[in-house]
Amino acid sequence: MEFHTFGNKGNRTAVLLHGMLTPWQIWERTAERLSKDYYVIVPELDAHTENEPSFFISVEDEATKIKNYIMENANGEISLLCGLSMGGRIAATLAGLPDISVKNLVLDGAPMTSVPGFLINIMKKNYKRIIDKSKKRDPKVLESCKRDFLPEKQIPYYLKIADNMDQKSIDKIMDSVFSRFVIKKYENVSRILFMHGTKGNEAVSKKAAKKMKEINHQTEIRCFKGYAHAELLCFKEDEWISEVCDWLGYH
Repeated sequence: MEFHTFGNKGNRTAVLLHGMLTPWQIWERTAERLSKDYYVIVPELDAHTENEPSFFISVEDEATKIKNYIMENANGEISLLCGLSMGGRIAATLAGLPDISVKNLVLDGAPMTSVPGFLINIMKKNYKRIIDKSKKRDPKVLESCKRDFLPEKQIPYYLKIADNMDQKSIDKIMDSVFSRFVIKKYENVSRILFMHGTKGNEAVSKKAAKKMKEINHQTEIRCFKGYAHAELLCFKEDEWISEVCDWLGYH
């Protein structure tokens, strides 16, 4: 895991966690916007490092590594914690760890309910196929990525991730991210924003959002009709920033 930072370390802290197969650079505009008033930390999560290979063990392992960094560099205090997809699952885990306080937690498309094993196996095979073909620079896969997954400017970063990713990490990510997650009451989180779309597998996030609000009444749910998983942040980042800043009352 690597950490990228923006802004003045003396400011309040914001932590931004990317999703699976998504480069940390997906947060560049958000980090630029927030860095005027926040010390922004963007981890390059394990199995997603560009300069050299790294290996994913579990969501809990990722959360612990980030916690250790926050304890050392921000006294365990996070003013804004944002997680996209897999990063949302990690953020939800991090927020529940002892000695960490989170003022504002933003979860976008976070998968926080278990998924049947046969579906996990299908996803494993699909992701392994995508990674293998991406390593070979298969034109059809790359075109599909640009159309449905990431904007074209992010593809070179994604390919660096693909080149370094091994199949064991894919297995561990799928098993960990889609395992059972017990949503508990966050005593150390002041406010929660749970964002999700309506297309495809966003039904998983919708279910998690409702459960989060049942247990944590400080949760606000924002549903973006017609949007697929992670589409708002990945393809319309300025709109995503506006939504979050509106919720924060930050202008």
